[in-house]
Amino acid sequence: MKGQRFVLLGLVGFVSFLSGGWLLQQGAQQGGNVYQKARLFDDVLGYVSEYYVDSISEADLYDLAIDGLLKELDDPYTGFLREEDFRELTESTTGNYGGLGIRIDVRDGWITIIAPIAGTPAEDAGLTTGDRIVEVEGESTYGWNNDKAVEVLRGEPGSSVTIGIARPGMPEVMPYTLERAEIHIKAIQVATVLRGDVGYVSLVNSFVSETLADELTEAINALQASGANSLVLDLRYNPGGLLDQGVAVADLFLDPGDEVVATKGRARGTSETYAAKARQRWPDLPMVVLVNQGTASASEIIAGALQDHDRALVVGTATFGKGLVQNVLRLGRYEALRLTTARWYTPSGRTIQRDREAQQLLARGQDLGPGDTTQAFLTDAGRTVYGGGGIRPDLVVAPDTLTTPEQEFVRALGAKLPAYRDAMTSYALELKAENAISGRPVQVTDAMRAEVLERMREKQVDITDAQYADAADLVSQQLAYEIERYVFGREAESRRRIGDDPQVQKAIDLLAEAESSEQLFSLANAERGTRRNP
Repeated sequence: MKGQRFVLLGLVGFVSFLSGGWLLQQGAQQGGNVYQKARLFDDVLGYVSEYYVDSISEADLYDLAIDGLLKELDDPYTGFLREEDFRELTESTTGNYGGLGIRIDVRDGWITIIAPIAGTPAEDAGLTTGDRIVEVEGESTYGWNNDKAVEVLRGEPGSSVTIGIARPGMPEVMPYTLERAEIHIKAIQVATVLRGDVGYVSLVNSFVSETLADELTEAINALQASGANSLVLDLRYNPGGLLDQGVAVADLFLDPGDEVVATKGRARGTSETYAAKARQRWPDLPMVVLVNQGTASASEIIAGALQDHDRALVVGTATFGKGLVQNVLRLGRYEALRLTTARWYTPSGRTIQRDREAQQLLARGQDLGPGDTTQAFLTDAGRTVYGGGGIRPDLVVAPDTLTTPEQEFVRALGAKLPAYRDAMTSYALELKAENAISGRPVQVTDAMRAEVLERMREKQVDITDAQYADAADLVSQQLAYEIERYVFGREAESRRRIGDDPQVQKAIDLLAEAESSEQLFSLANAERGTRRNP
């Protein structure tokens, strides 16, 4: 116990060092120095270890002490990372893991392949969208959740796993023995040309790829080669990721010396300004950036920098407002301290960090208005943007919302929502197996909706005929997405969704009229004026 107490004194000293002497200052103000406080804490730890009614190991007590200290900081982004947490963080910040290379989801109780990732063992083996993984090493997967499937299917590169695949139209389960490989997660989910000459790139995954800027450059060059002369960069629901990748992406669209973001912290070395270094790749490419309440962190850095330098028109709804910098301090081979050390600021001086209450309101879909109008900032061209946390779009465009009857339908589904999704998926897979869908776009008929309702009722989903009829448009739309995905592939589904997306369509409308960035801003200003003065 004595040896561990010396370790504790060292830990307290280390925390004091990290916090810039905060503990020392507080101790002096309250009549006791840091060493007295450490001895007091050590005594409390000793008494709890010896006399507490339940037995708690000394190791667990130290873990509780660390967790308690960090919890009192009231910062959800600060925490102590143990071995499993540290491995997950490593995966999330490198974009690499050992596995088969498939996106999966649970459908009708089975692990179902949403899409194989290009260039992975899954794609090389011929696995395809709609395949069900019904066995792993001879064990049935029925009833597994995503977490268990991921845990079992992932592993060290070079190791192998045997799975059983049930494929629509095939009478028997097909065995596959696949060798796991290092899988690289790409942030670019969709890159395509829309409505003639508008390029569209969707960055939904976190900025974990160390080659993201190169991948984005390649994608935009390919779009231009296919005829695109403007660009929609979709950052909606992108949770951000690595700071350097956010800076690298912004650098593609800015001039050398243009500030991208500034960090401001209390400790030495935590305040820094990041600026673009290379020449713009596509200076004459009019550009719209799409954002919403799911746009956070490094995604907000990009949106804020391009907005402040008048390089892109930001369209959508207010972003999440995650503008805190975390440093990961290694404390052992598989242990680390993730500690908030600074805040992010856009080039015009706006703080990206939003207060917790506003973040929660955004998560519930509440409109936060134009921002804090007492905090006015200017872009390079003199446009006014407001502070208050997050990035406010230049043009607010609401997403598609459910009608009142459709909301009632969703509420009536309640806990049976997964059964509703399963009914659609099983029907889509059956249509695929029977080669019943021959052309696109998929047209959903009354008979097809009736089939889904019958399958729902077989799964004990209690929906009235009237409720189902009132939600016919919603059901048709969602069934079309499922059929497009499982019959024609993920890209077909994405294009169908884009066609129904009012925010993307507004961006396309604006870019179709504008031949330059200046015209793009003028069109947005005119539309805002029209909305204010109907």
